[in-house]
Amino acid sequence: MSDAVLTLSNVESAYGPIKAIRGVSLRVREGEIATVLGSNGAGKTTILKTISGIIDPRRGSIVFRGTDITAWDPARIVQLGLVHVPEGREVFPLLSVRDNLIMGAYTRRDRDGVARDLEAVYGYFPILRERAAQEAGLLSGGQQQMLAISRAIMAAPKLILLDEPSLGLSPKLTKEIFEIVVRINRERGTTMLLVEQNANMALNAADYGYVLENGRIVMEDTCAALREKEDIKEFYLGMKESGARGERRWKKKKTWR
Repeated sequence: MSDAVLTLSNVESAYGPIKAIRGVSLRVREGEIATVLGSNGAGKTTILKTISGIIDPRRGSIVFRGTDITAWDPARIVQLGLVHVPEGREVFPLLSVRDNLIMGAYTRRDRDGVARDLEAVYGYFPILRERAAQEAGLLSGGQQQMLAISRAIMAAPKLILLDEPSLGLSPKLTKEIFEIVVRINRERGTTMLLVEQNANMALNAADYGYVLENGRIVMEDTCAALREKEDIKEFYLGMKESGARGERRWKKKKTWR
């Protein structure tokens, strides 16, 4: 992957004495959507927080577009074009929808480009245009997620880190959000690293995937290949084998886990 826009090499991060990720290495290529799958508590969110500078790694390196950004201040990382959409959305609740979007562009000086991107996000999410003057805190959860993604786009990012975009959303809204995420990637060429518990949605949206267990990457492949792996079908897609063969596999894997 010589065209990697982001490279993590043996990264370890911890919360006090508790190691959250252990020797994580991964790459995200220019123009692709990569995803990290894993159960709750596996360390997925910690990976994104470490990349974006919220958490300093204990060891390892993070290289973004040829620059080592390990333990950089988050503001410097944003200025390089790496933007984090955190779990739980975290919009500015007392600011209007439009002001939230303009806040996303605070590092930019190209006013014409900002205006074009504002129109673009209104095209992706028309409800945001309708609610432009409304306080962001009064939006529904799904609308706040749309706003959080749109605010990231307003920064004209080279890479977006998306943390659990389906969290708390209905299946219908989740499908809608993922369709727009893929559209943004295809139309704008925006590279994305997606962390998601909804493995089915993530594998269908992304190009390449990593499986994280107990803070370690235990599997990686194209998403098309991962969807066909029996372990993924069984533990992440809920497609267990039937009969004695499936029972043997379950017992073996349960012991291994």
